[in-house]
Amino acid sequence: MTGEFALYIAPVLIADEWRQAAETGRFQPDNPSTASPIDRTYPISSWRDCEAALEASCRAANALRSIPAETRARFLETFADAIEASADELCALAHEETGLPLAPRLRDVELPRTTGQLRAAAEAAREGSWAQATIDSAANIRSVRGPIGPVAIFGPNNFPLAFNGLAGGDFAAAIAAGNPVIAKAHTAHPGTCHKLAQLALQALNNVGLPLATVQMLYAIGREDGYRLMQDRRLGAAAFTGSRHAGLALKQAADKVGIPFYAELSSINPVVMLPGALRERGAELAQEFAGSCLMGSGQFCTNPGLVIVPSNGEGERFIARCGELFDGAKPGTLLSAGTMHGLQQAITQLTAAGAIPVTTSTAVDESRFCVPNTLLRVPGESFLRDPAAFQTEAFGNAALLVTSESTEQTMAILRSLEGNLTGCMYSSVNGDDDADYDLLAPVLREKVGRLLNDKMPTGVAVSPAMNHGGPFPASGHPGFTAVGVPASLIRFSKLDCYDNVRPQRLPPLLQDANPLGAWRSVDGNWTRAPLG
Repeated sequence: MTGEFALYIAPVLIADEWRQAAETGRFQPDNPSTASPIDRTYPISSWRDCEAALEASCRAANALRSIPAETRARFLETFADAIEASADELCALAHEETGLPLAPRLRDVELPRTTGQLRAAAEAAREGSWAQATIDSAANIRSVRGPIGPVAIFGPNNFPLAFNGLAGGDFAAAIAAGNPVIAKAHTAHPGTCHKLAQLALQALNNVGLPLATVQMLYAIGREDGYRLMQDRRLGAAAFTGSRHAGLALKQAADKVGIPFYAELSSINPVVMLPGALRERGAELAQEFAGSCLMGSGQFCTNPGLVIVPSNGEGERFIARCGELFDGAKPGTLLSAGTMHGLQQAITQLTAAGAIPVTTSTAVDESRFCVPNTLLRVPGESFLRDPAAFQTEAFGNAALLVTSESTEQTMAILRSLEGNLTGCMYSSVNGDDDADYDLLAPVLREKVGRLLNDKMPTGVAVSPAMNHGGPFPASGHPGFTAVGVPASLIRFSKLDCYDNVRPQRLPPLLQDANPLGAWRSVDGNWTRAPLG
C-alpha cells in the first residue's frame, strides 16, 4: 500500500478458508433507503472459483455420508445460536442492504423464523422419520432416503435471512438431509451473506463437520451459472427469484437431469364472491390493501390478482381499495432492479388494457419506490389475453378483474397459470356456497395452497405447509420449500438395500432402529425394533 488507498474486496468462502476470488469483475450493493451505493466491494467469481467449490463440496459430501445425523443436527442448532447472538449486527446489515424495517420485520419476525427453521431441520435430522425408511422383511429389501450430493442454493432478494442461501429454509433442509451447500449470495445483500457465512464456518468448526460443508460465492457470470447447473458433480439446486433467470438455469439443469427446485412466479389469485362483499365489503377492502401493501408488496405470496363481481358491491369495493392505496405511503423497494421491474410490469399491464384505479403519482426520488398502483380490467378483456394480464407485478401493485357471472369467473380461473396460493372469500350465512362449490375445484387445480377468507401473504413454518405449486409457481408441484420435514425430501435420493448384511446397513434400516424413527415395516408404520 505504497501511498495509495488499497480497495478492500471481500473474500469468498471456498473449501475451508476465506480466500480472494478468482474474479471477473466487482460490484457494490445499494442502500434502497437512500438510493445510493454502499461503500463495500464484492467480487464476481470466475469458473475457477466454481470448480474449486465443486471439488471441495464433493470431498465434503463423501465425508458427510459417514458422519452421524446427530452431528448435523448439532451444527444447525449451534448455527442458530450464533445467529441469535449476532442478531443486532445481522439485522443492521440486512436493513442497510434491503431497506426492510429493523423492527418488527427483521429483528422480531424474520430472524426468529430463520433460527426456528434451522432448529426444526435439526430435530428432523436427529430423529430420522423424514427419510421414510421402508422394510420388506420377507424379501430382505430395505430402502431409505439418503443425501443427494452437493446442493447449489440461489437465495432471493426479499428475505435476507429466512430464505438466504446461507441460512434459510433451503439451506436448513439440504444440510439436514446430509448434503454440503454451495451458496450463491444475493448481490442485493452480500454483507448479510458474508456475516452468515462467517457464523456458519464457526459452527462447523465447533461441531467438527467438514468445513467445506458450507461454501459461498457472491456472484458468478451468466454462462458460469449455466455451466454450474450442468456439472454432474452437483446433486441438486434450489432457486428463488425471477422467472426469466430461474427458467434459464432450470433449462440448463434439465439437460443433464440435475433436480432443480425453483420458485419462479406467482400472482396468487383472490376471488371475492358476491355475498362476502355484501356482508363485509369495506372490511375486505381494508384486508386486501393491508396484505398487498405490506412490505411494499415484496412477497412471493402477495395477492396480485383479485376477481370481483361486476355489480354495485364490486364497484364500491374497487373504489375503497383505490382510496386505501392512494392514502398509504409507498414503501421502499429492495433494489433498483426491483423498482425497474415493477415499473415495467405496470407498463405492460396498462399497455394490455388495464385501467388505473389509483390516482396518486407522488414518488420519493431519494429512495427506491413506486406509487401504490391498483389497476382494473373487465373479465372479457382478461380472457382475450390472459397471458398479458398475468404479468407478475412484484411490489406494491395489483390487478382487479371484474366478472359478469359465475361462469365468467370459472373461465378466468381456468385460464390461470399455476400459483403458490389461491383464496376465496365467501359469505358467512351460506349465500355463496353454491358458487364456492363450483369454483373451488377449478382454483384447487391451479394452486399449491388453497385459502378461505384469509389473505395469502403469511407463510407459516408448519409441517403441513405447502410453499410450492404448479408451474410456473415452482419447478415441480410435488414439493415444498417451507415445512419440515417435507422440504428435506427435495435434497435426497432413494437408496435401496437388497440382501445387504445387517452390519452394513445405515442406522435407519437396522433391525434395532437405534434412532427410534417411524418406519414402514411390512406395510405398518412403527417405531418398534424389527423382531
